[in-house]
Amino acid sequence: MALSPTLTDNVDTIGLGEPVVAAAFLDGAPVFALADGTLHFGDGASGRRVPAHQDAAILVAARDGDRLVTGGDDGRVVATDANGSVAILGDENGKWIDAVAAHGGAVAWTAGKTARARSAKGETKTLDLPSTSRGLAFFPKGYRLAIAHYGGAILWFPNAGKPEPLAWSGSHLDATISPDGRFLVTSMQENALHGWRIADGKHMRMAGYPGKTRSFSWSHDGKWLATSGADACIVWSFSGKDGPMGQAPRECGVHSAVVTRVAFHPAALVLAMGYDDGLVMLARLSDGSEILVRRPAQDDARARISALAWDEKGARLAFGAESGDAGVLMLPKG
Repeated sequence: MALSPTLTDNVDTIGLGEPVVAAAFLDGAPVFALADGTLHFGDGASGRRVPAHQDAAILVAARDGDRLVTGGDDGRVVATDANGSVAILGDENGKWIDAVAAHGGAVAWTAGKTARARSAKGETKTLDLPSTSRGLAFFPKGYRLAIAHYGGAILWFPNAGKPEPLAWSGSHLDATISPDGRFLVTSMQENALHGWRIADGKHMRMAGYPGKTRSFSWSHDGKWLATSGADACIVWSFSGKDGPMGQAPRECGVHSAVVTRVAFHPAALVLAMGYDDGLVMLARLSDGSEILVRRPAQDDARARISALAWDEKGARLAFGAESGDAGVLMLPKG
């Protein structure tokens, strides 16, 4: 596939030596969460390493302001700030942390059939789940969570009221809430998405994926949801009162490999997309124009892009792969 122009010369590459689980920017600096339990700070191979999880693997991660919250196979939930200071927020005594979410100082996680929510003041509440859960999402306003599980999802105010179940048969994986708080969308084991309109519980079914969606990203204006799981980034419109129902999705970045990670620019309708062959590209939603960021890897079974993250200004993009390769793109000014 020929892409022109390219930004490959604007990328600082980094060999991290361990699979990259997540990427983020803390206080303006790139941070990579690695499978060996460490965090790599800095955009060069000589950056510093912080052992967030001792002798354990990082499984999941979520950014909250200037700290990165990670969950490991040691059963611990750990917050690491931009200075590298580490704080243990929860300990599930060796049970794997299946999901984490963070928002406004509050943190939530799941381990087995248990969900816990820790408020910004440090108070922790517990909820028993009908099954294990790998999908957690905070609402944009208020102390409220959506939790995906087998058979549907649960809406939970940790400080008040009974949990509200939302039923839909099948295994629900990841969860995301629209920026305006009107919609909950989950990915499913059945290679589809399912959604609910929060106000009345109306269902939304988004099918046709050849693979599972494991990466979501909302546009800065909240009108578009980008998703992985196909040989293009599938983008659904949520501008109307019924969300994507009755509207065909858009496709960006058609390629011979599967999209594994997606990330909307924080201030423009531009998408970053990573693929399972190591390709990274940008696409503009308005006209579909594409720019190459990283070329596909050659004959590398671990080339899959596993992390994408923009900085707050949208000037830099960090990416990482299961091979341990990573990089930071600096967008040209103007």
